[in-house]
Amino acid sequence: MVINNLFAKCYIEYLELFGIRKPTFEKMLKILESAFKKLHKQGGCPSRLSILDKLVIMLSYYHDYRTMQNIAFDYGVSKSRICDAVKWVEDVLIKNGTFALPGRKALQKSDVEYEVILNEAFFRG
Repeated sequence: MVINNLFAKCYIEYLELFGIRKPTFEKMLKILESAFKKLHKQGGCPSRLSILDKLVIMLSYYHDYRTMQNIAFDYGVSKSRICDAVKWVEDVLIKNGTFALPGRKALQKSDVEYEVILNEAFFRG
């Protein structure tokens, strides 16, 4: 799958396509590019999927609820390569800390109070 004119898309289209804003997308891409450079300092075999492809794959996997098999068909690669791409992007973004969520202990220590509302719906069919 070739990604044409992705950076020419307007602000609203990023939200519709990926569920995130354009500056967030660009920040993620910079983090992934720097991690890729560190990982491949010594060289190595080029990946069949570019860094941009891997980011788009991960975002479409979570935003559109597409199966890995479906995405693999679009890109002409195996399902395991899609799984590896999603895991790599997740790991890099989490290890960077910019997009990591606070842990359970941090949430328990916060002064924010949460209110839970339960709504029961009965359906007779």
